[in-house]
Amino acid sequence: MAAAGTAVAALLSAAPATSAAASARDSADARTALAAPDISVANVKAHLTQLQSIATANGGNRAHGRPGYKASLDYIKGKLDAAGYTTTVQQFTSGGATGYNLIADWPGGDTNNVVFSGAHLDSVSAGPGINDNGSGSAGILETALAVARQGAKPTNHLRFAWWGAEELGMVGSRFYVNNLPSSERAKIDGYLNFDMIGSPNPGYFVYDDDPGIESVFKAFFSAKGVPTEIETEGDGRSDHAPFKNVGIPVGGLFSGADYIKTAAQAQKWGGTSGQAFDRCYHRSCDTTSNIDDTALDRNSDAIAYAVWTLGGA
Repeated sequence: MAAAGTAVAALLSAAPATSAAASARDSADARTALAAPDISVANVKAHLTQLQSIATANGGNRAHGRPGYKASLDYIKGKLDAAGYTTTVQQFTSGGATGYNLIADWPGGDTNNVVFSGAHLDSVSAGPGINDNGSGSAGILETALAVARQGAKPTNHLRFAWWGAEELGMVGSRFYVNNLPSSERAKIDGYLNFDMIGSPNPGYFVYDDDPGIESVFKAFFSAKGVPTEIETEGDGRSDHAPFKNVGIPVGGLFSGADYIKTAAQAQKWGGTSGQAFDRCYHRSCDTTSNIDDTALDRNSDAIAYAVWTLGGA
């Protein structure tokens, strides 16, 4: 994060963006079973181990313009290519260095109704960035691979992205959105952002930018008996902002950065009050040891639930 289907098979098909989100909201309570698979937290953590190894081999980070970033992108692209995705690497320039976005499309689905999930892949230069944001990157990667393993045939078109240079001010995602024709922007039903989903002293925060998308995530956590709060710490500080700024409905999840967990939050979520949600935020200690497995597991499952629900998989 930058510092400053079964019952739903027909859901959202051939609907404009705003009514698509509303349809999800209206039908969320009626669903009695999750169509989405249980995402293996062991698989998600295996991706994090790979990202840690990449950072360790490349100066301790995966930052924009550094070899660790490109190696991270190559790792994820290789997994997606092998799974049958159509991948595109988009180049841009920031600070005199070449940056890269990775876009992956699952074949099929109505391309006039795109359900788009994204996470930034870059770290800060101070450390390997395993929670920020290896966690979101690994969570959406494993969800994308689950789509492929199931041979899913969603009603809507599924797109995933891993953004570069988010830590420099959402540079990669802004470049993508700014270079997307208005006709293509209009096809995106919603953009879902996942930036830091495994914080070691976690909270469970849901973006409230779009009521329909918000309700899908809340329905998931409610069914699990996990209370949520509205996300405010990262508002405007991650890759959903460029999408929101052009009128695309956005939503997402967050487990907290350098804000301090209150006593009330510790009572309902566990963890330690009076400490940051992530004491290693933007530091060298943001390693594979800086992850709460339960938060990573729950949030990864929530990603899949939203993709299956909104995509009509």
